[in-house]
Amino acid sequence: MRVKILLGACVAGAVVGWGADALGAQSAQPSNGTATLKTTEQVYKNIQVLKGVPADQLIPAMQFITASLGVQCDFCHLENAFEKDDKETKLTARKMMRMMFAINKDNFDGHREVTCYACHRGAHKPVVTPIINEEAGHFVGEEKMPYEEPNTTSMPTADQILGKYLQAFGGTEAAAGISTRIQKGMLTVGTEHFPVEIFAKAPDKRMTTVHFPGGDSITGINGEEGWLSTPGHAVHDMSPSEVDGAKMDAELFFPAELKLIFQESRVEHQDQIDGRGVYVISAMRKNLPPVQLLFDQQSGLLVRVLRFEETPLGRNPTEIDYADYREQDGVKTPFRWTVARPNGSFTIQIEQMQKNVPIGEDKFAKPAAAAQSDSQPGPG
Repeated sequence: MRVKILLGACVAGAVVGWGADALGAQSAQPSNGTATLKTTEQVYKNIQVLKGVPADQLIPAMQFITASLGVQCDFCHLENAFEKDDKETKLTARKMMRMMFAINKDNFDGHREVTCYACHRGAHKPVVTPIINEEAGHFVGEEKMPYEEPNTTSMPTADQILGKYLQAFGGTEAAAGISTRIQKGMLTVGTEHFPVEIFAKAPDKRMTTVHFPGGDSITGINGEEGWLSTPGHAVHDMSPSEVDGAKMDAELFFPAELKLIFQESRVEHQDQIDGRGVYVISAMRKNLPPVQLLFDQQSGLLVRVLRFEETPLGRNPTEIDYADYREQDGVKTPFRWTVARPNGSFTIQIEQMQKNVPIGEDKFAKPAAAAQSDSQPGPG
């Protein structure tokens, strides 16, 4: 079940794991999008701390806690009885969130500077004594704090790097000529492999289907709407932040209008991935967290994207590595990408690809809620 839940949410980079509220527990989860219009206490039972927060932010907040403490849902919750307060760890979680909010309010004018991860660093019990001679681990998405601003005067500008990428991709005209893609391959997590199909239509439609033995898991994004459908579960409507991430992933699949996706881009510094030099660009969008785009200095191709999903407790990072670029009809396309989040990763390896094949709009239609089971997802 854990593998199925993790993989069932692969939407070209988004891994939407199901979880439960460390403050309370699930009631019936709406499957018609109403969660985005209600608050946590209107949708979930026994909410004590995150009252007034949009209900669709509850699951991402729980994902942030599990990643920050390196635990799973059952660390605080009873399976199939999420509303109960039987576990001491659940009561402690409430105290810790109140403490975090108070620290930020009293010391940082309410800005979120301190999060669960600031102390826990992936451990359920924070280390309080300095460690001697142990290298500090680097958490994906952790912001680096250099002592001085890096010198970028000798590096190309963001426009030059993005221009080189389009040329390496096949040229602006070739990129603009791609309207659809159909890809088939295998999705791998650990040692398990599952067939996967991806239908994409410019600029922001994408449907990913993972074929499990027990049924298909389908994740879709259709402009401003996104969802996840898994066998035996109600359709899960993506939260606005989840939709934003999925939409951006779909748009990056068609890079002809890359410069239009972001309002501003600037070169941050140089780095290395597997011994190869990369330029790191910070790309900004209005009222959204910045996105890091990493381009290979030699080939000019995009090799990594690091984006963040806002939650009431902190930002959940998603890192996507692109590799195995192959030229087909004058255009270079990554045939492999790896999606990583703090709770796990998976890789998609493409075996067949077609482009500019007609795909009807009905392919990207969200399944009707009435056709779904009322069963609730298990802990993520």
